Amino acid sequence: MSPNLKKVSAAGLLVTLGIIFGDIGTSPLYVFKSIIGDRPITEELVYGGISCVFWTLTLQTTFKYILLTLQADNKGEGGIFSLYALVWRYRHWLFFPAILGAATLLADGIITPPISVASAIEGLKDVQGLEKIIIPGHSLTISIVIGILSLLFIFQQFGTKVVGSSFGPMMLIWFTMIMFLGIIHITDYPQILAAFNPYYAYNLLVHYPHGFILLGAVFLCTTGAEALYSDLGHCGKKNIQVSWIFVKIALVANYFGQAAWLLHSGKNLLGDANPFFELMPHWFLLPGIIIATFATIIASQALISGSFTLISEAVSLNFWPRITIKYPTDIRGQIYIPSINWILWVGCIAMMLYFKDSDSMSAAYGFSITITMLMTTTLMFYFMKFVKKWAQPIVLLILLVFITVEFSFFLANAAKILQRWMFLIFEITLVFIMYIWYRARKITNRFLHFENIVQYVPLLRSLSERTEEPKYATHLVYLTKANNPKSIEERIMDSILSKKPKRADVYWFIHIDRTDEPYTLEYNVLEIEHDKIMRIDLRLGFRVEPRISLFFKKILQELAEEQNHHLPTYYESLPLNKHNTTADIRYVVLQRFLSVENEFSVGEGFILNAYFTIHAMAQSDKKAFGLEEADTAIEKIPLVVAPVTNIPLKRVDHKRY
Repeated sequence: MSPNLKKVSAAGLLVTLGIIFGDIGTSPLYVFKSIIGDRPITEELVYGGISCVFWTLTLQTTFKYILLTLQADNKGEGGIFSLYALVWRYRHWLFFPAILGAATLLADGIITPPISVASAIEGLKDVQGLEKIIIPGHSLTISIVIGILSLLFIFQQFGTKVVGSSFGPMMLIWFTMIMFLGIIHITDYPQILAAFNPYYAYNLLVHYPHGFILLGAVFLCTTGAEALYSDLGHCGKKNIQVSWIFVKIALVANYFGQAAWLLHSGKNLLGDANPFFELMPHWFLLPGIIIATFATIIASQALISGSFTLISEAVSLNFWPRITIKYPTDIRGQIYIPSINWILWVGCIAMMLYFKDSDSMSAAYGFSITITMLMTTTLMFYFMKFVKKWAQPIVLLILLVFITVEFSFFLANAAKILQRWMFLIFEITLVFIMYIWYRARKITNRFLHFENIVQYVPLLRSLSERTEEPKYATHLVYLTKANNPKSIEERIMDSILSKKPKRADVYWFIHIDRTDEPYTLEYNVLEIEHDKIMRIDLRLGFRVEPRISLFFKKILQELAEEQNHHLPTYYESLPLNKHNTTADIRYVVLQRFLSVENEFSVGEGFILNAYFTIHAMAQSDKKAFGLEEADTAIEKIPLVVAPVTNIPLKRVDHKRY
């Protein structure tokens, strides 16, 4: 996070508008239209609907996220994995709410862009001269939305450095526009302000026919709250909290303006009309649609970027297979993940082709985010209890309030299951991959055998000095999982000493320690044997790409420049290298495969077979750790987790005739 964004400033507030509030800020395009649907427009429905919207924004967004959840910042970073990194040590099972929340949040990424952009483009049907083209079969609307989304996803590989500076001013125009449009229509029907009274919300949910089910539509007004927390690191807590005051005023004004228009218009049924666009005078309709389209594109961009960040954190925390991650610009934290980008693109296009319009999408929207919010509430309980150490009655009261509210939303949204069966497939797949990857790593790590490295020092020194043995490398580098600097995996020692011994001038063992902080980049060097056996401990934040080859060359250069070291150097330009010859570096990656000599339980067998199947499709270890292709050797070793102990093999001796 930029130091300028750690404190409240005009620039920080403007950037926050562009990055943080796009998703929740464009919800007025479809929320009230979804609440009314094809129901008769009555005071009970309108007053109750707008009261529910206001108190949902107040309880869920303002209280839970703006005031409470933003307290759970992990060195300035937010999101469900950042929250998990703060509390995982208190309960071993908390990995499951973390992966369930992350998977459902990621699944939301395939419907938010199409529903937002479609809601804006559909306003063209009200523009005089275009209504005959737009309405029949929605064909032009679908084409325009698919075209906009395709350009958006294609553009991801180039980064958003250039256009990102325009996000803030554009969203400022958007929020100012919706606020004034709402205020103008509130003056036409000021009685609507009585809906601030929560009684109207209660009356709708309890007495209106099937009123409780309307919570599924009401919930759409707060779907951007979880993304708001995920983007904490981009703008800082204070800027988000201060700018929310303006954003909430604009949102509430627009929602109340739509409610006022509904009651003042005298309509009995909404029909094809969208209350949002009905607030605009006809002469402003086309400019308003253009502004709305840009706002929805910005909202979609923020969600796509958030999805990249989410998967990057999942990789760092061993919840996701290693995949290619690129850095298209020099802006810290801005990443591009090609595989996720095109998966989201296919998903968004499929949603648009399947649902065809925003009304149908809104009928299936919201279920995933209710699950995400419930999972965040679960993790927040442990954060408040163990990290903040708040009084238990206060923690339990907060938990009770949000579990009640969010479970109510969950039940109301559960009615959408039939309309969103394809989401379930996507979400179950994501949860399956994360669960398998996490559980399999835990199982395989149980079978790591560590030895005291001190006992191998004489052997390694002797091997290094045996000039009759062909040299394998000048610098031989292994990645070790041993947290204790005096320990080393038995399999690494077997790789060096067994069969064909690997002679090297210097043996290096690199250990990567993932920190709970996002951007830590530190190292420590331990000499096990002076200039002969070295261990490097790299401390990397969970948002730092492990580019080991680059880091190792930098460390080797710094050590070679120190007077107390006489290391053969890879760098030709250093004065230590008198004959201008280059010392080679050789990385050895030990890659496991599942041995046939195993006899698993059903559960472990399924997890491990699924793990190795997924692993075969994942990014190679060379790319994942940032190792030079030409300098890396892959050595495969069998994994024997459950060796076969009972072999019913009998010897039969036949007489010779």
